[in-house]
Amino acid sequence: MALSKPKIPDTPQHFLECGVEDCERNCEFYCNSCHQQMCKQCRDQHLKISENENHEVVLYQLRKRQLPVQKCKIHPTKDIDILCKECNIPLCSKCATMQEHQGHCFTDLETIYTDNFKLCQKELSKIHNYFVPTSQDLLREVREDATELKQIMDSIRTSMKAEAESLKNMVDTVLSENMEELNQIEKSLLEKLKCQEKTFDDYIAYLSNIVKEFQSYLSSTELTNFTTQLPDNLEIKSIPETTKPVKPEFSSAQYSKKDVAKLLGKITEINRKETLRRVKPMETVSFSTSIKSTREQDKDVKYDKIQTLSLSASVTKVREFNVPDVDNVCHVSQDQSDRLWISDSWGNLVQTDLQGNVTQKIKTSGGREGYHTVTQDRDLIFTDQDKNVINRITQDKNITEFIKTGDWSPLSIHSSHINGDLLVGRVKGKEGKVTRYNKTGKELQNIQRDNKGQELYGIPHYIIENINGDICTSDYFNGVVVVKKSGQHRFSYTGQKSGFHSFGICTDVLGHILVCASDSNTVHLLDQDGRFLSLLLIQQQGLRNPRSVCVDDENNLCVGQGRTNTLTVYKYLK
Repeated sequence: MALSKPKIPDTPQHFLECGVEDCERNCEFYCNSCHQQMCKQCRDQHLKISENENHEVVLYQLRKRQLPVQKCKIHPTKDIDILCKECNIPLCSKCATMQEHQGHCFTDLETIYTDNFKLCQKELSKIHNYFVPTSQDLLREVREDATELKQIMDSIRTSMKAEAESLKNMVDTVLSENMEELNQIEKSLLEKLKCQEKTFDDYIAYLSNIVKEFQSYLSSTELTNFTTQLPDNLEIKSIPETTKPVKPEFSSAQYSKKDVAKLLGKITEINRKETLRRVKPMETVSFSTSIKSTREQDKDVKYDKIQTLSLSASVTKVREFNVPDVDNVCHVSQDQSDRLWISDSWGNLVQTDLQGNVTQKIKTSGGREGYHTVTQDRDLIFTDQDKNVINRITQDKNITEFIKTGDWSPLSIHSSHINGDLLVGRVKGKEGKVTRYNKTGKELQNIQRDNKGQELYGIPHYIIENINGDICTSDYFNGVVVVKKSGQHRFSYTGQKSGFHSFGICTDVLGHILVCASDSNTVHLLDQDGRFLSLLLIQQQGLRNPRSVCVDDENNLCVGQGRTNTLTVYKYLK
């Protein structure tokens, strides 16, 4: 049987292929003896050859890592491939026969290399999936506490001034004393928070250094100092413990001219023990899926549920309902748990509950794009392609022009659930790009080309963010285009056959990417690295012209179609 070099997939869209020449089947097995990846049929043929009967063939996931080639200095024609356990030094097979190693025990160096390689990967996974994000969350919490503290202090100042306004002539002295007391409390608390902020900055910098040490081990091809286990000094230090500040309160009071101090109220520094910030135990974190920790207890419950979720063997229809005041369902945005925003191709945008009862209705200039989204503060954001602006509707239903996009027309928009940034797909003539704005509307980033200077986008008409921060765009001409948060192109998905035109796109809590292929009446399911998993929904299940997809708070898939105002809800996770 002719063997060739392993075939590495050109893009993340494909499965790992068999490495045997002229075989295009999927790789399932790996020969540790000749370091060859192969399918089941090629494995059987491989083992039928007499000289291969003692070869060790295992599942691809259990393969041994191939040792970097290093020649023995004593025997230059031999490769170093064993470890003397007594001397703890790597040797070639000829060295093992030398007098100084007689009677010693030897170990296969490839096995040790594989074990340590996996150990490094595991430790790196802990750092990237637990230590760094958890520390960043706690750092963000410290900063949020500082902001909240400032707001509380400002609120107390306002209350104090309001109390004092009607008693100006009598309260100047008391007001001055109270303001000074409050400032001292604020100064003390902010200094404590500033110290906590520095603690986490230092710890995250320390984690970065540890990452570099592990990465240097993984990239090393030198085996001279190779040992059976990692050095003890690479053990990761625990996340620092910090406390939440206890905020002061201001108590207003009834006043009279006889008791000025009592009229102005009293600042109270709460006499309560500071509590430790909650840190999610590392044991509850799955290192195969990156899930961000949160502050709210209800989100922690959702997090625990996520750990038990997986793809179901079949898709089940949960319910469906008609949405009044729209002709079709071109885009769906999740509002609160029992509310959705739904738009059609004629600019009608309605808010509905899960029974199809409309609670709000807006006329917009939008059409068959994902042109609306809901922020973390539950404000509705939608684009106006006629005026090249992005509008905001607050909870009190006030509409304001939030962002002006200049010569570029805003097609699609998504509000990040990670940091609140706005991701906007824009076009100008035949050009397309994605722009990132922060919560205040400040432009932060423009993504237009890959590292080779090639245009990434044509018509980015739907956009979403994945759990790992990837920006996933459905482009009418270029399929699914996925870039990292930094803007670096990760992969593109162009369907399983020619003529693929993607429409609505969404992601779920496991990082899956779900995208509508309206022309073929299907919904495609990808993993977060772009590998095709399945056609989740097909025409034979009653699907016609799917245009929009959205995963709700119960991890159900909501699907809207371009020729009916019916929204169908499916369960595909178990």
